[in-house]
Amino acid sequence: MPHEITGKTRVFMTVGNPISQVKSPGDITQCFRDRNVDAVHIPLEVSRDGIDEFLIAINKCTNVDGLVITIPYKFKGAKICSTLSPRATLLGTTNILRRKKDGSWHGDMTDGIGFCKAIEQTGTKIQDRTALLIGAGGAGSAIGLSLLDRGLSALSIFDIDQDRASKLAGLLQTKYPGIVDTVTTPQPAGSEIIAHASPTGMKKGDPLPVDVTTLDDSMHVGDVVTEPTLTPLIQFAKKRGCSVHTGIQMWKEQQDVIVDFLLNQD
Repeated sequence: MPHEITGKTRVFMTVGNPISQVKSPGDITQCFRDRNVDAVHIPLEVSRDGIDEFLIAINKCTNVDGLVITIPYKFKGAKICSTLSPRATLLGTTNILRRKKDGSWHGDMTDGIGFCKAIEQTGTKIQDRTALLIGAGGAGSAIGLSLLDRGLSALSIFDIDQDRASKLAGLLQTKYPGIVDTVTTPQPAGSEIIAHASPTGMKKGDPLPVDVTTLDDSMHVGDVVTEPTLTPLIQFAKKRGCSVHTGIQMWKEQQDVIVDFLLNQD
């Protein structure tokens, strides 16, 4: 029987722009049903010139208990939180927020958890490996930190915005001095894990984020992009013999963590 939505149903949202690629609304709503929670999760595409007003207005929506924040608003999400997890505090970014009893927000960042668990599900070890991180935004920040937390030996960061790459490197170096640097070109050679954390690949005709002819079967390649499921990067990496994981696999590996957080069951 379909879940009946009433005035008592609690509301959760995924907020971003664009929003058509996200899988969280249906998956999280199903998790609520499986747990017998009277709640629904909906997608909300908010214009870039309206996000600040939205984040102010959402404070007044008293039946909204949690948010999943996606591109490009993860840094903005952190700014409305009265408290943050240690990792979100370090990075200044969030992908999940839950309403506290006093009406304010608590935020966390789980993208790194999902990405690293997806790597490990392929049998690839992270400890003592080297990695190239492409993209130093909200997701990339979390992925870089989680890789280092799991014992990565060296991390190189590339972003088309070199100032952003340098800022992230500086943050991560405060916890992991001497093993984080930036690069001016995303060259896979010398790295054992290639972590793609930019939106490149979402649109047909996007350029490849790396020179795929330099990939080899000693490498693991992971992508954060959820649509298309098999991005051109992942397709080429598989042809080159790399172990791979997709953005969908990354999402699935953090789905229960996110639902636990939203329901304050973590």
